[in-house]
Amino acid sequence: MNAADTPLAGPPPPEVPLTDPPLVRVIAQVRFPLIASLEKREFIASFQEAIREFYPVLRPEEGRSVVLGSQGVVDTRSNTLWRFHEARGAWRVTLAPDFLALETTKYTSREDFMERLRLVLEALKEHVDPQVLDRLGVRYIDRVSGENLSALPQLVRPEVAGILGSPLAARAHRAVSENVFILPGNAGQITARWGLLAPQSTIDPGALDPIDEPSWILDTDAFQSFQTGSRRLDVDSAVEQARGFAERIYSIFRWAVTNEFLRRYGGDP
Repeated sequence: MNAADTPLAGPPPPEVPLTDPPLVRVIAQVRFPLIASLEKREFIASFQEAIREFYPVLRPEEGRSVVLGSQGVVDTRSNTLWRFHEARGAWRVTLAPDFLALETTKYTSREDFMERLRLVLEALKEHVDPQVLDRLGVRYIDRVSGENLSALPQLVRPEVAGILGSPLAARAHRAVSENVFILPGNAGQITARWGLLAPQSTIDPGALDPIDEPSWILDTDAFQSFQTGSRRLDVDSAVEQARGFAERIYSIFRWAVTNEFLRRYGGDP
């Protein structure tokens, strides 16, 4: 098979820099078994000091999780989310009792993102020491709106355009497809969602803000879950796996979009 038709395997395509990228958010997350002490300010103080040069603004938030059983909701639990922001607000680190996340709305390059991920994982290992991981994932969300939305059939593959490449597009209000792929060698899986969103709607309020006009999104989430205790927290291997996920996501992005898409957003394919 041609590599362009098999984005789940083989080396990623060369990166084409975009001067006006449609990328609205990038997230990396590691999940680990619950550490109750992370609810305490004094416990997270050393972690804060380790990253405060880059993320000086700390704003705790109260989160709530819901436990579902056969009879519906059986328990709700509140927890503290420690949100560390850079001064300009485009980058954020979230530390919770069972996960650490790095996210940005101003992504510049894969290398920059991975170096920032390494920094926070090193702080996590030294000052929190979860020892094992339950899950590692990377997620990229692209959004097309405005004039480019009307030209979408020329900007993405026909199988990705879906109903928007047909006469029914004029009447479409929402049309989102979800696709789950298993990576070769049981190296994890990818959930890719793409499609049309109505104004003031979203597929994930925590990651994608609603906007006042219709838009088309490409939301790609690569991750691997681990059996309890089977994956130790090793910073180098975690960063390399995250980098591999980012490369695989980029392969899917380049498979999904046309050269005209790249040109529209300032690229030179």
